[in-house]
Amino acid sequence: MSKKTVKDIEVKGKRVLVRADFNVPQDQYGGITDDRRIREALPTIKYLLANGASVVLASHLGRPNGERNEKFTLRPVAARLSGLLGVQVPLLPDCVGPEVKAHVTAMKPGDVALLENVRFHKEEEANDAAFAKELASNADIFVMDAFGTAHRAHASTEGVARCIPAVAGLLVEKELRVMGDALSDPKRPFVAVLGGAKVKDKIAVVENLLGKVDTLIIGGGMAYTFLKSEGYPTGGSLLDPERLDYCRGIISQAKARGVKLLLPIDHLVATSLDGKGTSKVVNAEGIPQDMIGVDIGPQTGKAFAEEIRKAMTVLWNGPMGVFEVPEFSKGTLAIANALVESSAVTIVGGGDSAAAIEKLGLADKVTHVSTGGGASLEFLEGKVLPGIDALQDL
Repeated sequence: MSKKTVKDIEVKGKRVLVRADFNVPQDQYGGITDDRRIREALPTIKYLLANGASVVLASHLGRPNGERNEKFTLRPVAARLSGLLGVQVPLLPDCVGPEVKAHVTAMKPGDVALLENVRFHKEEEANDAAFAKELASNADIFVMDAFGTAHRAHASTEGVARCIPAVAGLLVEKELRVMGDALSDPKRPFVAVLGGAKVKDKIAVVENLLGKVDTLIIGGGMAYTFLKSEGYPTGGSLLDPERLDYCRGIISQAKARGVKLLLPIDHLVATSLDGKGTSKVVNAEGIPQDMIGVDIGPQTGKAFAEEIRKAMTVLWNGPMGVFEVPEFSKGTLAIANALVESSAVTIVGGGDSAAAIEKLGLADKVTHVSTGGGASLEFLEGKVLPGIDALQDL
């Protein structure tokens, strides 16, 4: 997917509308608890400012459902951006309208401003053409740098790109390059580690990766449906009974393609998911009927880590258990540590696995942590992302 980036166009003296992803987690008082998405946007913003552009930033935050709601104001983001950039970043009163138009028209090269939450308007998620045109009227060039929303055809992601020249930001360029190379021309052996809760959420990912990887490792809640399809007891573990035949088919396809498919050989099981009940380690044949699989076991962690150590490219998408509960996070930590210790190209594919490696404090020690959740998943499925597709081709 070869798209033009900010480095392929002249930005000096231009007003540039940058769609960033500032949908950051906050505490109950509106304080930002993780500013990684803001920090990931800085290279593009700094590049544009250093090259003589004025920068108008746009983003959503949360789900205000098309209405103004102070709970979802971008004011805390403007404050954090000001601190990170070392310049005052004003938050404009809206993302469209006469006040916004007056401010952006008066901006000079080196100036930066943040529009208020685009989702305060119902036209945003509806990809309303008139709304997109009004957003686009604030700029000469559009830069898409919000990979996490690239799978949504919204006015500020896809619609604007139909109105003015549109290119990728440096973050989007990095996402496409690193993950794209892994899927199209990986260094081998190529190992994919898939986890998470449900098989149905990863069907298209499994099918797309099966023809590309040398080894497919499956853990997390989705592993129990695969194990059940092979006749193993799964107790009260998460199960997708409608996907049993599908899992058998994937196991058969892997054998036919010569792809090594690894499933857990032992488990941490518990009487409840909150960490307050009884828990113990059992082998694959020994999950009691009245207990739930909550994490891969230590032998599985070692086996999966050993396979990762042999790899030259590793893609990880989905935790190995209920990692939010500290007692059930050891399997996920084993995968994260294996990636950190590996000499391979190591990619964490967004969503819960990105949250896990952030929580473990290891995000800076892998090659790439995707900023996309659903977007990363759809990219790994091989789908076209509307917010990327609309950009200019090289």
